[in-house]
Amino acid sequence: MQEKDMDLVEQLVNENPRFRKLFEEHQIFEKELVQFDDRPHLSPEEELERKKVQKLKLAGKDEMERILLEKRA
Repeated sequence: MQEKDMDLVEQLVNENPRFRKLFEEHQIFEKELVQFDDRPHLSPEEELERKKVQKLKLAGKDEMERILLEKRA
């Protein structure tokens, strides 16, 4: 991400409650994925949970991108 985008993200985190929530969730999901990736083997249930977290993270990222595009316009 460019520095200009980082400034806009920081501004949105401070001004937009929805964006802030998405940003915080994104960070939590990233930490969860790191924990899954640190394990040598995942059970089938853990693999399903990992995929669920990935989908939630991606959906949040997509929504954050839409908010960023609207703000840039």
